[in-house]
Amino acid sequence: DSHVEQFRSFVSSGEPAGRKLDFLAQEMLREANTIGSKAGDATIARDVIEIKSAVDRIKEQVQNVV
Repeated sequence: DSHVEQFRSFVSSGEPAGRKLDFLAQEMLREANTIGSKAGDATIARDVIEIKSAVDRIKEQVQNVV
């Protein structure tokens, strides 16, 4: 939740936030990878793939933010 809250805060600040958002998205990917490597459950592994896919889409959008 804290990453999502930070993301929202950066977006709504009105200041240039592209690099911050990119860094934060990278942190989200690291968190997802950590969860995936520690999970021994197929359902969690599928969820991690969905999370990583969503964060990748976010990273693509962040590239267009100043």
